[in-house]
Amino acid sequence: MSGEHAILIVDDVGTVRNFLHQTLIHFGLNNIDEASTAQKCIEKINDKQYDVIFLDIELPDGDGKELIKEINQISPESNVVMVSAHSTVENVKDAIERGAKGFVVKPFSPKKIAGILKKLMPELAI
Repeated sequence: MSGEHAILIVDDVGTVRNFLHQTLIHFGLNNIDEASTAQKCIEKINDKQYDVIFLDIELPDGDGKELIKEINQISPESNVVMVSAHSTVENVKDAIERGAKGFVVKPFSPKKIAGILKKLMPELAI
């Protein structure tokens, strides 16, 4: 059942995408896509509806925080979760004000990802 949920991971670092991808698979989610740039992220959300989008702040072609508004216009049902090593109070506050539903600090643990998923999708059995 939980495999039905669509997740998008947007990060320019392949090892981060892979770790998060493997973590999500461990939780029984298997409908997972990845994007390494802001442009690829927009292309993906124009093609498919995602329940959760894990979005890095620093992308090679854009600022993740600025991308939140565009994502919310294209896909208002998606829950955007910012992922960043830069967890300043300003960054977190700014991301939430722009529409992010959560903030995960790198390096993150599977437990932290589970907590975010339970909050956004309480029906998941994690």
